[in-house]
Amino acid sequence: MTELNRYHRQMLLPGFGEDGQRRLLRARVLIVGCGALGSVICDMLARAGVGHLVIADRDCVELTNLQRQVLFDESDAEAGLPKAEAARRKLASINSQVRVDVIVDDVNHKNIERLAEGCDVIVDGVDNFETRFLINDVSVKHGIPYVYGGAVGTTGMTCVFLPQHAPQSQESQRALRAGSPQRAPDAQTRSALHATGCLRCVFDEPPPPGTEPTCDTAGVLGPVVSIVANHQAAETLKILTDNLDAVCTDIVHVDLWENTHRRFDISSALARADCVCCGQRRFECLDGKYASSTTRLCGSGAVQIVPPTKHELNLSVLADRLQAHGDVKANAFMLRADIKDNGRSYELTVFPDGRAFVHGTTDETAAKSVYAKYLGI
Repeated sequence: MTELNRYHRQMLLPGFGEDGQRRLLRARVLIVGCGALGSVICDMLARAGVGHLVIADRDCVELTNLQRQVLFDESDAEAGLPKAEAARRKLASINSQVRVDVIVDDVNHKNIERLAEGCDVIVDGVDNFETRFLINDVSVKHGIPYVYGGAVGTTGMTCVFLPQHAPQSQESQRALRAGSPQRAPDAQTRSALHATGCLRCVFDEPPPPGTEPTCDTAGVLGPVVSIVANHQAAETLKILTDNLDAVCTDIVHVDLWENTHRRFDISSALARADCVCCGQRRFECLDGKYASSTTRLCGSGAVQIVPPTKHELNLSVLADRLQAHGDVKANAFMLRADIKDNGRSYELTVFPDGRAFVHGTTDETAAKSVYAKYLGI
């Protein structure tokens, strides 16, 4: 019981108790993205005693992160530590009972299934729909609950997707391999009863690059990040403790500037038979259909990025968004912007079809990060 003493106040809650806490200690959660949302989520799950966290993030800590990314401090930014590693170090001092594995890499269709293997929940801490669609494919294919969240400006949104065709829970699979008793049959029954559709029931295709605001172009209010991320963490704890009756599968939308809090019932849009992913079980994102491609341009110190689908961008609108980050020039054929990011200077050249050159690096992961921050994919 000694190892559980630190969770005493949590165990007093309905739906927890010693059994719920032990479920948390046995659980494994994948957090994709350890920036604004992800750092709060990791902090809350570690403090709650989720036994194994897998954190995947490609970026390093910079000074502009500290306004909202709660696990990091000035020393992390000065050292340029990868966010996942900085998070691991902080979490080790918060809860030594929690195992933290870090992946400092781009999450893509080639590695995401390996990262999600054995996980009970996948939590979304990313800033782009390309990765969200990948998470959704893995969620549906392998029956892993997906906790979605996003925040930009003063607004945020969350939703939980519980796969309709979920196989036996990851915890039960691990217990069987270890020769331990299975979870109670009624828990499996409830899991089937609470199943929903998926992200693609709501958003058929990812939005084109450059059409949606990002935190780096529109700004973001720190408190709205914390609200969204804490909602995600709470839903994750409900799932892991098998309190599925309490899980919110509505879209929850907040705007802290307009003082609004809304819930949208999307049950009629979910589990559509014609949904490409959960209805037809075609995993196009895992097959690479929506993956952007990158190519190093030898001799020019640049990386070319080509989005998966071509859309006509309004370069004038994009230029207005990028003005705050440096000199921007645009015409009908091309936009060129000088961008300072993480202490480095880049020249971003964008064409109307979304294709771009990122000058100032030959690191394809760094170039994708810059592209995602300023064009939103």
